[in-house]
Amino acid sequence: MRAIRLPRLHVITDTRAPIAPQAAGPHPDGPRTGSEPVAPQGDPLNIVAAALAAGARLVQVRPEDHYSDRAAFDFAASVAALCEAHGAVCLVNDRVHIAQAVGADGVHLGAEDLPVDAARRILPADAIIGGTCRDPESARAARRAGATYLGVGPVWGTTTKAGLPQPIGLDGLAAVCEAVDLPVIAIGGITAERAALCREAGAHGVAVVGAIAGAPDPAAATADLLAAVGETPGAPETSAASHAALRETSTRARLDVNAVVAHGRVSERSADGRRGGREVPEPSKTGPGPRPPMVDTAAPAPERSADGSRAPGEPSRAVPEADVAPGDAADTAPGRSAGGLRGVGEV
Repeated sequence: MRAIRLPRLHVITDTRAPIAPQAAGPHPDGPRTGSEPVAPQGDPLNIVAAALAAGARLVQVRPEDHYSDRAAFDFAASVAALCEAHGAVCLVNDRVHIAQAVGADGVHLGAEDLPVDAARRILPADAIIGGTCRDPESARAARRAGATYLGVGPVWGTTTKAGLPQPIGLDGLAAVCEAVDLPVIAIGGITAERAALCREAGAHGVAVVGAIAGAPDPAAATADLLAAVGETPGAPETSAASHAALRETSTRARLDVNAVVAHGRVSERSADGRRGGREVPEPSKTGPGPRPPMVDTAAPAPERSADGSRAPGEPSRAVPEADVAPGDAADTAPGRSAGGLRGVGEV
């Protein structure tokens, strides 16, 4: 199996604004209520599409707490379709079953969500699982539980999520980066300027909401953030023709959601289980199997203590290249693993 290719910029959807009613498509349980997440022009799907066109290669779907499972599924299915069209990674925050249902690449789990080790037991062995932490102790615990990467913060104050603890600052971020050998994604109050500071503190990358969703030009904001974290955009699209194609892609994504509503599946499938040109095998009856290696095995990992912390005298690495290579597109499009999620190395 290839070494993990975890992009450095994680774009998180902002769905705090009211959601437009479903435009079309029958609902098996009766008329729509107006709570289904089909974005109006310029809102969250179009923002995701603009970020992907600018070169972002990972999107986290963050359904708001008030979203029903149906609403969360519809929105996540739309985002997953956009990500697949751009060869990008799609994660779903909090709701593991929604990630499974839409064929996402994995999940990001907070402190009040399903524990990382429980998610690891039920998801495919190569699923990406991010765990939220804010100090070395919780970081080591997430590593032991089987996290692929750590979301660490808030580093600075933020208004995009209520009820967060006090910011940990760059010193707190650096302490977590020093404590574990997993890639650290900094979150909370991130701007392009602060993203560069997070990288200097040892973070692999950053996760953002408002820096892109609240920007006058989400595509330009994405490009600035990619430059700040040192990530090469993945085939950015900038021409008028490209943006027209992008709008068509977004429309197709919404049509995929209507297909879900009408037919009870993410998109049209052929008899051999393929979706969008990629094979979707039946779930394994024998379990996910052993967890894949989390680092490039070509480079030996340094000695660690029993709890996974760095050995005395081991230097901090500002850019953990040996742990996780910069996000890029895979050379091939392998089939999905058991459970319907894309493999970790498949980008």
